[in-house]
Amino acid sequence: MISIIVPTLNEERALPRTLEHIFSQDGEFEVIVVDGGSHDNTLALVNREQRLRLLTATTGRASQMNAGALQAQGEWLLFLHADTLLPQNALLTIEQLPEHVLSGGFRHRFSGHAWGLRLVSWLHNFRCQRTRVFYGDQAMFIRTRLFHELGGFPDKPILEDLLFGERLATITQPLMLDDYVISDSRKFEQKGIYLSLFRVLLILLCHELHLPIPARKFFSPIR
Repeated sequence: MISIIVPTLNEERALPRTLEHIFSQDGEFEVIVVDGGSHDNTLALVNREQRLRLLTATTGRASQMNAGALQAQGEWLLFLHADTLLPQNALLTIEQLPEHVLSGGFRHRFSGHAWGLRLVSWLHNFRCQRTRVFYGDQAMFIRTRLFHELGGFPDKPILEDLLFGERLATITQPLMLDDYVISDSRKFEQKGIYLSLFRVLLILLCHELHLPIPARKFFSPIR
């Protein structure tokens, strides 16, 4: 079984379509929504859906995803952003992976059609293909046993996915699947596509050089 863990914070607009794509999947799975303090209609939406398990945790994707992982019952954990759509047959593909595959993720694409968004996704996928370090918006999946052995996501307010992925890549070879997840492009569109790309590259450069991370406002939620 696959445990799908969805961290939420005021996601009443994006979550319904994400859940629709989840429940259209074949295979055996559970869905755990971990809310970080929503004050919109997210909780009411989740409570209306009997196929969901609702947990609450301290605000922050790291703490929310770790809380969900502690309650998960599946052999696999799949961490899915609330504004990201799984491709068709994604769960069956994961279920059928050979035993030696311990983790992986999907290729990335934005919901918008602007040329700049396609460039960002291409760079995103190219970097991941070379490094095998996945971002959270690529629907990262990992065998539950290995996730707990690694101690889960580091308790950091930003870049928890990158830090975990870097550690993971030192002990195994995560598999990049050919199918694409679709992420909502609202943040890049509202903050400016090329300005957002510049900020992402600057953040990654500072991370590599162990410098303070600038542009923290880029990580603020856009709803």
